[in-house]
Amino acid sequence: MPRPLLVIGNKNYSSWSLRPWIAMKVLNVDFQEVRIPLYGPGAKQEILRYSPSGKVPCLVDGATLVWDSLAILEYLAEKHPPLWPNDPVERAAARSVCAEMHAGFPKLREHMSMNVRKRYPGKGRTPEVLEEIERVVEIWSKCTHPFLFGAFGAADAMYAPVVLRFRTYEVELPPACRAYADAMLALPAMREWIEAAQRETEAIPQFDLAE
Repeated sequence: MPRPLLVIGNKNYSSWSLRPWIAMKVLNVDFQEVRIPLYGPGAKQEILRYSPSGKVPCLVDGATLVWDSLAILEYLAEKHPPLWPNDPVERAAARSVCAEMHAGFPKLREHMSMNVRKRYPGKGRTPEVLEEIERVVEIWSKCTHPFLFGAFGAADAMYAPVVLRFRTYEVELPPACRAYADAMLALPAMREWIEAAQRETEAIPQFDLAE
């Protein structure tokens, strides 16, 4: 059987790509990676070779094609049950916070875009962003440690880009949330992603704030 193939964008910028990538790494899934730099010449056409939506990430597993971060996590969970909590109540909560992240937090995305290589202390803090940060803190404060629902799971994969955003914008967190973010940043997979992002040479001006 050929190894599954995960199509992703720039590691410096692509928050959606990080989600299934880190899940597959933590689960020790043996997969191939295709990185397509976003917004470059021919990028959309190259992505369309794999993804019918023209967006990343996209998972190609034999004859199975799965696109969208949350859909890929659900597909992985069918093969790797530990991605969701065993307890049905916790599982429902995990699915709820994943769906909330998938569909919500528009101002956080707009004003604190993912940029692993940069540091923007104090920036991006509009009143709407601060409200959304408060909601993230509320979710993280219920963390059962070391991760949101004990062991690393789909919810942690969905919130991994927020951990990196808070690192870039140096968002202050209460102790329990800081411990959670530090546990995520200490994951070998997260360190691997950060190191790869720092080696990338592409720059996307709309995602880089003025110095």
